Amino acid sequence: MSKIGFIGLGIMGRPMAGHLLDAGHELTTVKRGPLDETLAGQGMQELENPKAVAEASEVIITIVPDTPDVEQVLFGEGGVIEGLKPGTLVIDMSSIAPLATQEFARRIHEAGGEYVDAPVSGGEGGAINASLTIMVGATPEGFTRAEPLLETMGKTITHIGGHGAGQTCKVANQIVVALTIEAVSEGLLFASRAGADVAKVRESLLGGLAQSKILDVHGQRMIDRTFDPGFKIKLHQKDLNLALEGARSLDLALPGTANAQQLFQACVAHGGADWDHAGIARALEALADHEIGSQ
Repeated sequence: MSKIGFIGLGIMGRPMAGHLLDAGHELTTVKRGPLDETLAGQGMQELENPKAVAEASEVIITIVPDTPDVEQVLFGEGGVIEGLKPGTLVIDMSSIAPLATQEFARRIHEAGGEYVDAPVSGGEGGAINASLTIMVGATPEGFTRAEPLLETMGKTITHIGGHGAGQTCKVANQIVVALTIEAVSEGLLFASRAGADVAKVRESLLGGLAQSKILDVHGQRMIDRTFDPGFKIKLHQKDLNLALEGARSLDLALPGTANAQQLFQACVAHGGADWDHAGIARALEALADHEIGSQ
């Protein structure tokens, strides 16, 4: 069993840390207000800062909102790098910029550690059920060391390539997810406005080529009007910003991604930054002056 420092106990991080504790690992984290009672009951300990967590750990796992947050945890004052021991495995499971990830990996390696980028997909449900898809950028040695821990938290673990490759894959994932949520929203909005039973439309579509997990999960959210976050719009916006910034550097046009980003922005303008990303339907509903499921 490993001594693991786990930094980032949000919607995704809490259940992920819980699975590691269930597997018998010893976990520490950074003190940030009251510790979740369940995690505390499982033996998770709090320390003053990331440096102290690194000093107590063989493995560091981070899952925080954005690139600057990872940089602060790893390299800021009292950061991980100040307490990093030779051979420490650092696994970043946040969704951040691929180029910054490559630089972070270089700095951790120069300090004697091993770096792995391992962003996840699957939302809160995937984190709770340990069924996440995990996209990994690492050296072969780093992947071999990280894989058993990743298997505790996820179901589909793929070594994409070297440092930053996991983050590149996650950006691609977020493009596909955003555009699919938009497509589901448009399809259900059309059916509803035309007077069809939208629940039966969704049921029928799930049996054909339009079937997808997003139609299954988020289509139901749209019908039920349940937009409490599994994954917040403001975080998906951040990921699409990474996609559009990367596209500019590659001289690449991503018109669908740009459109989805604008619809997310419309949601934010209506107070929806913290809605689940299925809430993109609300922007389309506002344009149509019609709510999915209303007759």
